[in-house]
Amino acid sequence: MIEVHFWPTSNGHKVTIFLEEAGVPYEFHPVNIAKGEQFRPEFLKISPNNRMPAIVHRTPADGGAPISVFESGAILLYLAEKTGRFLPNDVRGRAAVTEWMFWQVGGLGPMAGQRNHFLNSAPEQIPYAIKRYTDETNRLLGVMDRRLKDHAFLADEYSIADMMSYPWVNSSTRHGDPFAEFAHLKRWYETIKARPAVVEAYRKGGVYTNPPEVTAAGKKILYGQTASSIRQQTGG
Repeated sequence: MIEVHFWPTSNGHKVTIFLEEAGVPYEFHPVNIAKGEQFRPEFLKISPNNRMPAIVHRTPADGGAPISVFESGAILLYLAEKTGRFLPNDVRGRAAVTEWMFWQVGGLGPMAGQRNHFLNSAPEQIPYAIKRYTDETNRLLGVMDRRLKDHAFLADEYSIADMMSYPWVNSSTRHGDPFAEFAHLKRWYETIKARPAVVEAYRKGGVYTNPPEVTAAGKKILYGQTASSIRQQTGG
């Protein structure tokens, strides 16, 4: 059984998509990030960066104590190696998957996340920041579109690279039509959106998607932390 410490963010959905695709039993352990639950001492033991998602694998392959994994890319790599699914064994296929994984965690996720923040959560509208991150997200979607012109998926076969990028492309649909100039990206997006496992992952996570509006205090928790403030919260 896999414990999934989860909140319905783009990174959270990556993990449940994989588990649904691979048919791995799991259970939700919700972490309400607007209430600061990511700073609880018990959560910091498995996710020292105070970010979700994280998992706990209760019955690892070595038969030892449960294994915890934090960071969404590391989680999907761990699960792919555990199950032997969605990560090629051949050197070229594996290289293609891992380079698109790192592209997502180093590019699409951070840039789209900053765009979302400055559009929706910043206390003031900063035109330069909005344009900077909107333009960069657009550029990255264009990188995907060029790749998908000649490939059904990011690494030819459906893989963890697609599972990692899909939720961030999906979140982009909240800010207009991201596919207006990207026909190949749209084809890829619609293909993945229709997969039964993806539908089920979003359905199960949906119970957590309508919390009360984030308060000013909640925004301070989400966006106003420093090393010192976290020490004060956790007593560490």
